[in-house]
Amino acid sequence: MHASSPLTPAAPSELRAYALACLLERDPATKVAMVAAMAGAPLELDARAPLAPAGPVPGRPERPELVPPRLVGRRSMITPEGRAMLVHALAHIEFNAMNLALDALWRFPDLPFEYYTDWLRVAQEEATHFAMLQAHLQVLGHTYGDFPGHDSLWEMVDKTRGDVLARMALVPRTLEARGLDAIPPLRAKLAQAGDMAAAAILDIILRDEVGHVEIGNRWYGYLCDQRGLELRATYAELALRYEAPTLRGPFNLEARRRAGFSELELSDLPA
Repeated sequence: MHASSPLTPAAPSELRAYALACLLERDPATKVAMVAAMAGAPLELDARAPLAPAGPVPGRPERPELVPPRLVGRRSMITPEGRAMLVHALAHIEFNAMNLALDALWRFPDLPFEYYTDWLRVAQEEATHFAMLQAHLQVLGHTYGDFPGHDSLWEMVDKTRGDVLARMALVPRTLEARGLDAIPPLRAKLAQAGDMAAAAILDIILRDEVGHVEIGNRWYGYLCDQRGLELRATYAELALRYEAPTLRGPFNLEARRRAGFSELELSDLPA
C-alpha cells in the first residue's frame, strides 16, 4: 500500500471496507480501476471491523450470461471466433479470480496483517490479468460479455464463505491450482494458432498464479497449525464435505512444487 490518492473522495479509508466496495462494483473497468487505486492508497487495516455487503456479492455486469459449464461451448482454434471464445473464457476466470481475492480480503476477520496484504496483491494481479485479456479480446473484435460463461469458481467461494480454512483449502489450493495444470496446454494451442500475444499473456498468468496458489498453501498451513489439524487428512475431509471437484491429470508437478505443495501432497494426486 503506497502513498497515493484513492479513486474517489468517498472511497473507504480502511482496507477491508475498500475491498468490499471493489467487490460490490458491477462494472468490470471500474472494478479494475478501483482495485488499482486500493493497491496504491494509504489505507489502514482494521482486522476486526464488522462489515456487511450493501448489495449482491459479487458485483458483476449483466453479461456474460451464466450457464452450466457444458453449455459454454468451444470453437476451433483455427478460427478467430474460436480464439476469441477461449480468450473470453480465460477473462471470465480472471474476473472471478479478482472477485475471489477481494472476498478473501474483506470477509475473514482477525487474521495477521500479512494475510490481508497477500490477498491485496492477488486482487491487484488478477485485475491486471483480466485487463490484459479484455484488451486482447477487443483486438480480436469482441469484448467481455460477448460469450456465455459458467460460475463454478464462484460457487465454491460461496460454499466456503463461513470458514477461512475451507476457503484456503478448496479455492486457491484446489480450483486455482487446476489452472497451473491447464495453462500450459492452452498456451500451446494459442501459440500453434499463431496468437503469440495471447500466449504471452498466459505466460504472465502462470507465473503469477504459482504465487497465488502458494499464498493459499501458506495460509492453509498456518490455519491448520492454529487449529491443531493434520494438513492432508483435513484437506481430504474438507474436499468431501464441500463436494470439491475430483482432480484429474495431467498435473503440472513442477509448478505445484513451486507453489508449495509437498511431495506427500503430490503423491496424493490421482495417477
